Amino acid sequence: MFQLLRLLLGFSRQINQNRNRPAHSGQTSLPTDIQPGALPVDLEDKISHLQNRMGGSSDFVIRKISSSSSAGPAIAISYIEGLVDIHRLSIIMEALVNSSRNELGDSLRAEGWIKEHLPVGSIHMLHTENHLLRSVLGGNAVLMIDGLRTAFSANIAGGARRSVEEPSSQTVIRGPKEGFTEDIAVNLALLRRKIRSPDLRLESRILGRYTQTQVTVAYIKGVANPEVVQEISSRLDSIHTDSILESGYIEEFIQDGVISPFPTLYNTERPDTVAGGLLEGLVAVFVDGTPFALIAPVTFFRFIASSEDYYQRYDISSFLRLVRFAAFFVALLLPAVFIATTTFQQEMLPTTLLITLAAQRENTPLPALMEALIMELTFDLIREAGVRMPRAVGPAISIVGALVLGQAAVQAGIVSAAMVIVVSFTAICNFVLPAINMSASIRLLRFMLMILAGNFGLFGILAGIIPILLHLTSLQSFGIPYMMPLAPFKFANFKDLFFRAPWWKMKNRPELIGKENMQRAADEPAAYAEKAVDHKRDSLK
Repeated sequence: MFQLLRLLLGFSRQINQNRNRPAHSGQTSLPTDIQPGALPVDLEDKISHLQNRMGGSSDFVIRKISSSSSAGPAIAISYIEGLVDIHRLSIIMEALVNSSRNELGDSLRAEGWIKEHLPVGSIHMLHTENHLLRSVLGGNAVLMIDGLRTAFSANIAGGARRSVEEPSSQTVIRGPKEGFTEDIAVNLALLRRKIRSPDLRLESRILGRYTQTQVTVAYIKGVANPEVVQEISSRLDSIHTDSILESGYIEEFIQDGVISPFPTLYNTERPDTVAGGLLEGLVAVFVDGTPFALIAPVTFFRFIASSEDYYQRYDISSFLRLVRFAAFFVALLLPAVFIATTTFQQEMLPTTLLITLAAQRENTPLPALMEALIMELTFDLIREAGVRMPRAVGPAISIVGALVLGQAAVQAGIVSAAMVIVVSFTAICNFVLPAINMSASIRLLRFMLMILAGNFGLFGILAGIIPILLHLTSLQSFGIPYMMPLAPFKFANFKDLFFRAPWWKMKNRPELIGKENMQRAADEPAAYAEKAVDHKRDSLK
């Protein structure tokens, strides 16, 4: 009992000692007017902090600049070599050397002096060590002044970058030929050139513990639904990860259908596609380091439409859109229907065609299902090999390889000629779809339907289509039904669904995410201007 009491007394004494002990032994407590993580006053302390955090990296540069006049505090500039524009950096350093620094007594006067003397458009004041380090790693030049508890960030980002080029994955015959790059500043500037309105809002945030990637949400105030903007922003803020290297990371974090084969966000590298989506009330997400932007919310029919549909005449665009819908169903169902009819439902084929197919399959040792699977997998392998091969020989090898392998397989009796035709036409129809992620989804579903058709015939195909339709009707993209305007039915949106109506007929925006500012055209300019003024007045209220 006495030993237990002694242990309890010793334990309570130890707790009191730990409670009265400073939080970090060996470190002096900060004054009450200094927040944790604040920048030190002394210039050498700021430099030492940066050097310790960077760990002696060879590309990290700190230059102390002495003024031509002896008056004024000392200044140091730090930056990452290769991330800044050397020409603009030399101009800043020359301005610092030749200027007098008598007005650098406090932060406010120093900010005014820097904005007056330095030829830089964007200058921000930094208050904490994390902000200082983040600004340096972001490609800015940081000015540190002795005697001030603040630093200043000058945006002179530069270095080697890819210029604006034609999009490689979404080419058009008629339309703009410029595409996004890996620099988010260039991408936002391309968007600003398309939408020259002050209502275009850009909200940026930093994601990724190590990559510190800039992610920007773009929308048009008064056109986009504020609830959808808030939902996208909240999902982005809930992302906690080490790295964001491409917009695909963001897509997997914020998408609705986690286990769905169908994409619920649209990705594009075309500024005109993003601008068109924003003008319809959608929201775009830009990620630094990738030329692909995300658009949300989207429906199934957006993946069938192309940006070129709005640049050609409405009759031609409507015909091409119908061709894409036909190609979608052919790419999904043709191999499965061929397997089912040749294996189980031969009575559905014309007699002449049935005799021809039977003669071709007479010396074929494999069943139709195995033939189709082998041909589909072979074609996927050739396609992947063409992508990974050097660009100079990749297309030639893929085309010659497909022709040679197909002809050799038919002559060897491994597969029938009809199966080669079916698989080749299916692959061509798969390439007709303008959205690559939708094409990949069709490839996955096609294998499932082929297996069902090879085991149960047309009934197996029907048993596979029904769950797909149920899944499509239950899927949503940020609260918007995926099959809208078919389910739920919205007749007003049929002007731009299977057919595209003329522009002078589409006076209202699609009823997608709300009914705010629905009018986008009018018969008379005065009526349109009056409508816009009324909308502005309502938004201010």
